[in-house]
Amino acid sequence: MILAEWLSRLTEISAPIIDLLALAMILAGTIEAFVNGVRVMLSHPEGHYAIRSVWMRHARWLIAGLTFQLAADIIETSIAPSWDDVGRLGAIAVIRTFLNFFLERDQREARDLQRETEAGKVTAS
Repeated sequence: MILAEWLSRLTEISAPIIDLLALAMILAGTIEAFVNGVRVMLSHPEGHYAIRSVWMRHARWLIAGLTFQLAADIIETSIAPSWDDVGRLGAIAVIRTFLNFFLERDQREARDLQRETEAGKVTAS
């Protein structure tokens, strides 16, 4: 029984720490995106096209943060005291997983589009 209590306590401590790390990643990425976004919009005449790379980098930060939050949810679920708590944490995990999936898909599509554009420029030269 001592081991179970120790693991429960360790879980109670680690999940908020992981959530804090996720918050720090998302906050850092958002601040970076804001600063770089303003800089790009002010320095490029066609800023709405140039800002795509800023948003793709921001998406990477969000994916990393969501991955950490999902890890914290999994840890919290392991010690959830009731089925209601398990259900709530499960719903949150599903939402974060879908967000992560769509962010990664958007990044993949943007990379493919960039490769096609670069290949077209090389061919046209």
